Amino acid sequence: MNSVKGLLAASVISIQNSCFIYPACQTCFSRLILDSRRFNCLKCGCTGEAKDASYRYRLSLKIADTNDLFDITVFGSCLDPFFGVTAENLQRYIQDFNQLSGETNAETSTGALVQAVETCFIGKRFIFGV
Repeated sequence: MNSVKGLLAASVISIQNSCFIYPACQTCFSRLILDSRRFNCLKCGCTGEAKDASYRYRLSLKIADTNDLFDITVFGSCLDPFFGVTAENLQRYIQDFNQLSGETNAETSTGALVQAVETCFIGKRFIFGV
């Protein structure tokens, strides 16, 4: 893991994608390939049951300081305080919501989540470790 080389105070201009959570390898943090029953990490070869997959935050942002625009990605548990739960628990809540509501279109719950994240982040100023 790289150490912080500097701090940047900047405002969030936009959210770059709607995928804030991804199934992550416990060994190397790469995105896992999931099917209905198994997971596989293409980077380190780790495998297991899909129900045991861990999830991690990945928030891609466009930010601006007083002089420049930047595209950055914020990973991991540093986002827990902003979301109020771990990525693992948020994924579980989304799955439970979809099951309980009978929602078959995952884009419906994703759309609500994207709106909430945009409301919480866009226009706000943060200090980023880069």
